[in-house]
Amino acid sequence: MSGLKFVGFAGSFSNPSKTRLLVAEATDRAVARFGGTSHVFDIANLGAGFGAASVPGRSPDLDRHLDAFLAADAIVVASPVYKGSYTGLFKHFIDLIDPAALLDKPILLAATGGGHRHALVIEHQLRPLFAFFEARVLATGVYAASADFADGRLADDQTGARLDRAVAQFADHLPAAGIRQARAVA
Repeated sequence: MSGLKFVGFAGSFSNPSKTRLLVAEATDRAVARFGGTSHVFDIANLGAGFGAASVPGRSPDLDRHLDAFLAADAIVVASPVYKGSYTGLFKHFIDLIDPAALLDKPILLAATGGGHRHALVIEHQLRPLFAFFEARVLATGVYAASADFADGRLADDQTGARLDRAVAQFADHLPAAGIRQARAVA
């Protein structure tokens, strides 16, 4: 089995959360395709007091998830759309990351919202944010509207196919062992 580590961060505080469902689905599909392990978390997992005063080294919950995020071979990030952008606490978590820490790290961008009118949040908000870090943002982003979910799971076939396409794009950016396995599966 591959030693790849996929980490997913959902910038949502809600429970249950469509954003977390989408992130978990993406990391599950990545592990199924490339092997390895996944670690998925959301804002609620960062500790009851997570907010403006949160800094690394003062919260075991924050430290555990931040360390996993930084140690990942590949990352999936998603935020629900809030007033046309990602959530404030999503951005606060990202603000805790050193600007050089995500250099060349492959990242799949995703977002969720009530309808499809906010689908460009990936291109206009998330992509520039991770470009600042010089991460290897995958070409395909995945936006899912509320109608794309049913019974606590991603139910839209087109969104699922787009998610598969995005996950497949990790292959060119993973360590050599992951790339060999991905090509063998394809």
